[in-house]
Amino acid sequence: MSDKTLYKGFTMIDGTGKEPISNAWFLVKGQTLVKIGQGDELPSTEGVNVVNLNGKVVMPGLINSHVHITMEPVGDPFSLILSESLPKTTLRGVANLKKHLLAGTTYFRDLGAHGGIDLALRDSVKAGLIEGPEFLVSCEVVTMTGGHGWPMGREADGPDETRKAAREQLKAGADVVKIMATGGVMTEGVEPGSPQLSKEEMEAAVIEAHKAGKKTASHAQGTEGIKNAILAGIDSIEHGIFLDDEAIEMMVERGTYLVPTLVAPYFIVEYGVEAGVPKQAVDKSEMVMGSHMDSFRRAYEAGVKIAMGTDAGTPFNFHDAAPHELKLMMDCGMTAMDALVSSTKTSAELLGIDDKYGTLEEGKFADFLVLDENPLENLDTLFNINSVYKLGKLVK
Repeated sequence: MSDKTLYKGFTMIDGTGKEPISNAWFLVKGQTLVKIGQGDELPSTEGVNVVNLNGKVVMPGLINSHVHITMEPVGDPFSLILSESLPKTTLRGVANLKKHLLAGTTYFRDLGAHGGIDLALRDSVKAGLIEGPEFLVSCEVVTMTGGHGWPMGREADGPDETRKAAREQLKAGADVVKIMATGGVMTEGVEPGSPQLSKEEMEAAVIEAHKAGKKTASHAQGTEGIKNAILAGIDSIEHGIFLDDEAIEMMVERGTYLVPTLVAPYFIVEYGVEAGVPKQAVDKSEMVMGSHMDSFRRAYEAGVKIAMGTDAGTPFNFHDAAPHELKLMMDCGMTAMDALVSSTKTSAELLGIDDKYGTLEEGKFADFLVLDENPLENLDTLFNINSVYKLGKLVK
């Protein structure tokens, strides 16, 4: 059977932000897009499989910049994950990988797991042992003693300890180092607005990651902690709930990305205590939701680079529901095209994989979605994807 396939007759949204291309075609050889064109003049089809996609829309696969693949989106994911065996958590991760892939996420970044499960899952996908999107891992998050995420983190105090903690994650095989700048919603006894690791503590970890050619991400919700993380040289601010004008200006100047995860508190409030979400998490989510959306809107208007991330695995934040994040970003003023670019090209740039992923261009991998409608006109079509292709192969 030929390893060449010609897909033709579709409208293409290539992920760059350019206008859609009608009556497009592309030729895939193995895993790669080798030729892209428009119109009825097609390459020779001798020895080539031909797939007619008349009436369909094709776009790059979604890239989710903030996932917790081992967390189950129940009311209290932390309690569940800490009470079950590592093998069971691993099996949950395997199931969650397939959910992401079938729902159109072809690449993601995992930002916190324990027991080395994320590493095993990542490497098993690469080896073809299990099916799922490719992904990057952060291993254990670096947090202060008792800080946000400590049950699945590496507690560290002072620059020497955070330096060592970062080195430990890199030694284990982390692709990115995640550092906790502030308190958060899910961890009991900490507040989202309060700073935690200092600028100096975070900077020591950032330097180690960057020396190794790896990127960094910071859970950062409160204003002071966000600024500490930016000044420490962090590559992306996760959540960014309480952004002030100075923090936004700093992000624009330094090229710091924002991964907003608007859906995380939204679904906690939507489902509430009656669905099993801890009351302290619901109370904190209700407190931050308005500021979260306003911060996003102002950051977007100011030109901050925004990469899509959902925080999938937090309460009722399902592993097959990334389009909810795009809809919330649009509710806060983002255009449909910018939401798609945020979820493809910009996420690929943040993850450092844009040489091969994120847009439909010659020489890149054939990760793409086939849709029945144009998502620029009806984003809900992303909830019912016609078909998903990963590295040139149809996902079944």
